[in-house]
Amino acid sequence: MRETIEQRACDLAVYIIENQTTVRAAAKQFGISKSTVHKDLSERLPHCNRTLYLQVKQVLEQNKAERHIRGGLATRRKYRGE
Repeated sequence: MRETIEQRACDLAVYIIENQTTVRAAAKQFGISKSTVHKDLSERLPHCNRTLYLQVKQVLEQNKAERHIRGGLATRRKYRGE
């Protein structure tokens, strides 16, 4: 079981890096919760693959910096009826 969890963490990281996607999109793609994705990437991945963790961390930091923009655009679309 431990190997499958570590493999899932690596697969999640590769998916996020290759697609430059968000945690929410990765969770939807893998059919798991956002909390599980966060736990896999922040707690499990550093122990099994440090270099992959550092790469995915950069993508997640970029997403965090841009999330207020995405939220504003979503609100704009909501009220414009798009």
